[in-house]
Amino acid sequence: MSLILGPLATLGAATLALLAALGRISLYAFSTLRHMFRRPFYLRELGIAILNVGWLSLPVVGLTAIFTGGALALQIYAGGSRFNAEAVVPQIVAIGMVRELGPVLVGLMIAARVTSSIAAEIATMKVTEQIDALVTLSTHPMQYLTVPRVLAGLICVPFLVGVGDIIGILGGYSVATGTLGFNAATYLVNTVDFLELRDVGSSLAKGAVFGVIATLMGCYYGMNSGRGAQGVGAATKGSVEAAAILILAANFVLTGVFFSL
Repeated sequence: MSLILGPLATLGAATLALLAALGRISLYAFSTLRHMFRRPFYLRELGIAILNVGWLSLPVVGLTAIFTGGALALQIYAGGSRFNAEAVVPQIVAIGMVRELGPVLVGLMIAARVTSSIAAEIATMKVTEQIDALVTLSTHPMQYLTVPRVLAGLICVPFLVGVGDIIGILGGYSVATGTLGFNAATYLVNTVDFLELRDVGSSLAKGAVFGVIATLMGCYYGMNSGRGAQGVGAATKGSVEAAAILILAANFVLTGVFFSL
């Protein structure tokens, strides 16, 4: 009997732990939303967060997008040549970058770069008792640390997604016209004619959701980190893993919602 109940007990404990973690994250998210509409507003912290999340992420987003767009053009051309459909390269590169690859890759890059940075910074502040000092100075940690970073993710990541979409399409354009023999004017016309406004809208909406997820996970794991250097490392690792999984899960849900519209 124990051979049967043992694995079931382990599975049940893991399921309950997962549900408890989702509940804690949900409560933290609701608390963040509530503090967004409370004073004071720390505009200096918001500006610094926008700089870190947005401007300093442009290089990695641009490089990721341009190489992905070029590789996508090569793959579509190679696959399309098997059934004489090489001409669809501009359309598929555009819709692939704008609908899926652009938002997801930008979200994962933000999770790798920004989420880990936020988690490590806030966890270090907790270990060195700087968060306790904020409370002593009558400054709410959620208001001072979490809200500016989540707002920065909400504002900046859609912008980064838009830039990544454009650069990715340009990467496919460069490869198609420079290597695959496509006419430059025809390529651009096919790209513009094929894309619809709702494609761009869904891409930017995904960017906003992914930005909130990435920054929220960094703040949550930083605030709830363990003590010492090991706690900081565990918080950083956990935040990136959680952000990446939630971004991919949210992408699946949002794609289904946008397809149903």
